[in-house]
Amino acid sequence: MLTGKRILLIIGGGIAAYKSLDLIRRLRDQGADVVPVLTKAAEQFVTPLSVSALAAQKVYRDLFDLTDEAEMGHIELSRAADLVVVAPATADLMAKMAGGHANDLASTLLMATDKCVLIAPAMNVRMWEHPATRRNLAVLRGDDVLVVGPDEGHMACGEFGPGRMSEVPDIVAAIGAALGEGPLKGRHVIVTSGPTHEPIDPVRYIANRSSGAQGAALAVALRDLGAQVSFVTGPAAVAPPDGVAVAQVETAREMDQAVRAALPADAAVFAAAVADWRVENAADQKMKKGAGGMPVLEFAENPDILAGVAQMSKGRPALVVGFAAETEDVVAFAQAKLARKGCDWIVANDVSPGTGIMGGAENAVHLITADGVEEWPRMAKGAVAARLAARIAEALGAG
Repeated sequence: MLTGKRILLIIGGGIAAYKSLDLIRRLRDQGADVVPVLTKAAEQFVTPLSVSALAAQKVYRDLFDLTDEAEMGHIELSRAADLVVVAPATADLMAKMAGGHANDLASTLLMATDKCVLIAPAMNVRMWEHPATRRNLAVLRGDDVLVVGPDEGHMACGEFGPGRMSEVPDIVAAIGAALGEGPLKGRHVIVTSGPTHEPIDPVRYIANRSSGAQGAALAVALRDLGAQVSFVTGPAAVAPPDGVAVAQVETAREMDQAVRAALPADAAVFAAAVADWRVENAADQKMKKGAGGMPVLEFAENPDILAGVAQMSKGRPALVVGFAAETEDVVAFAQAKLARKGCDWIVANDVSPGTGIMGGAENAVHLITADGVEEWPRMAKGAVAARLAARIAEALGAG
């Protein structure tokens, strides 16, 4: 996918620098040439020898190395690449980039380059949430710097939250998308996400605990593989990602209409937790307690969005993927759902309260297909999304 591409990789100083070694390996496996640059702080976490061995390239470290300047000055080095990647991008490096500083090799290269820059931020959660970092991020986005991550999870410092560097497959996918070489380039994929809200009256509704995190992560992963993504989301806790076409809905019927409006598509992934029923006699005004006793709610069945698309006689996407959130007999119920709905795959997970998956940062899924059941290990939702997106690309014969 990246054959012949030249990546200038700037490795910042943080514990996540160890992931840069795997990143180099995976990029080279895809045919890319990786030219590594180490900051002084990065040398505290990974050695120049290990980086050089994996990249099969000289490691650049010092702005004022006259030999390097004679062989390849920092201007040439910054412009000979097809893409500049900063991973990890520490708070300090982001601040230097946003402020236009150029007091070491890494920051000077970033100032001198005329190529696209992609950063993978990594830092303590408090540093990530600090107003200065948020301002710097806004400046960098305004300068057309691409950003992948960070993820949410446990950190080496013992804290939990956003700030973990994205997993290596996610970064590789983002690099492919930045270079316009993603395997899903030219493909259209619909993704549904989040819960639906079914009104009882103007202030009350029926809902579920879905955060929309898995659907949003999947939209990002597909986007980063080059797909044109139509993202249909209910009222989720997680904001819609950038770079996708967003349709925000509230009810199941609105979601059904938005999905059909987004067709045709090469694939459709139904990650939303759609309410099975709606209140048929929803009140126009707020219901009041009174002598009349408890209100009687009359329920009607909502449209089955997954089955409706999977069973289309004309215009059906080549790949239709459903999700099954279960609390018992996960695989058995998912296999029955696969047959009943007529879809191609089911991604099933156990959302029992003890798992912490519903609304959490991680997921553990089974991929159910006609060929059998794959049990995936528990991992960050971003990693699940990257793995599923790669399988979708493979199934569509992309790349």
